Amino acid sequence: MAKYRVTIENEKCISDAVCAHLCPDVFEMNEEYKAVIVEQYRENGNPTVGIIPEDLKDCAEQAAQACPVQIIHIEPVEE
Repeated sequence: MAKYRVTIENEKCISDAVCAHLCPDVFEMNEEYKAVIVEQYRENGNPTVGIIPEDLKDCAEQAAQACPVQIIHIEPVEE
């Protein structure tokens, strides 16, 4: 099954939280109310980079497209 890397440019987050509302399985807001990847999918513990399974790709892409500052990026992971 394909996997995808999700990257958030956290420092540019404006705390809109639309990503967390549209795709709570992948995104959540941290204590500073900035978007981060849920702990389960974080790559090497990094809250702004995660590896998600194919079944979450559509909701992550919807969240990325809805982000008002376009700081969420999704790319396939080479296996």
